[in-house]
Order: sequence, then structure tokens, then C-alpha cells
Amino acid sequence: MTYDVPDLLKLSQAQLDELFTNSPPGDIPDGEAKGTAIIAPGTTYSTEIAELINHFAWQGKIFDATHGTLKNRILAFGLQAIIAKVYKSASWVDGKECIVLDYSETSLLAQRVRDEIRLIAPGRYLGVVYWGKKRLINFALQF
Repeated sequence: MTYDVPDLLKLSQAQLDELFTNSPPGDIPDGEAKGTAIIAPGTTYSTEIAELINHFAWQGKIFDATHGTLKNRILAFGLQAIIAKVYKSASWVDGKECIVLDYSETSLLAQRVRDEIRLIAPGRYLGVVYWGKKRLINFALQF
């Protein structure tokens, strides 16, 4: 399966969890990715919420694999801000290797945020967002 964003938005939380758990970490990405927040997965509201967030709050991430960092593209005009360190480590979901997007040392605003991503198809990653140790939402990245 290609796992386009519309497909991911239709999956239940259990299906997203299974996809994440069964996917490899992949290589640390490089370049710009369009991001989509996955909130209320599998419901009729998921697509509308994702579109609203994408337009007004978060559009995606720009990775620099050479330096192991990224910047988020935020707000309606795509401001590049909120930097994270990027590295491979054990996932909090299942203990297997994933790519960690770590904001703890790079952002006052997001210092309690940790994202984890895994490759689900060529150029496509599925992510999990944590606030502290509390799991919040999923997201998709498409390069």
C-alpha cells in the first residue's frame, strides 16, 4: 500500500499503531516534507481537522540530515521555527529503533515535545507526538 495521507486519515488509532510498530525506521530524511496532523483518526472529522491545522498552524518540517536537525514550518505563512535534534533511538511505543525528533535542548516552547517517525512507504513517514511521556497525536510526513 502507498499510504497516502487520505488513506492514513481513514485508519483507526489501532491501525495506525500497528502500521507504526510494523514499519522500519528508514533513513533520517533530508529536505522538505509536507506535514499532516492526524487527530481523531478514522472519524469523519479527521480530514477537516487536518486541513485546518495545516492551513493555520503547522505545514511540515525541513530536515537537514547532515547536521541532524530540523525546523518546523508553522503559521499560515510557513515560518521556519522550532528546531529539533534528529537521531535514531529506541521508540517509546515499542522499544524498537525509530527516528527521534527531540526538542528538549533546542526549543523553550516545545522542550517537552518528542516526536518519533518511521518509514511507511517511499518518501512517507508516520509519526507519533509525545508531550513529556504522554502520547498525544499522530502525524504524516510526505517528501
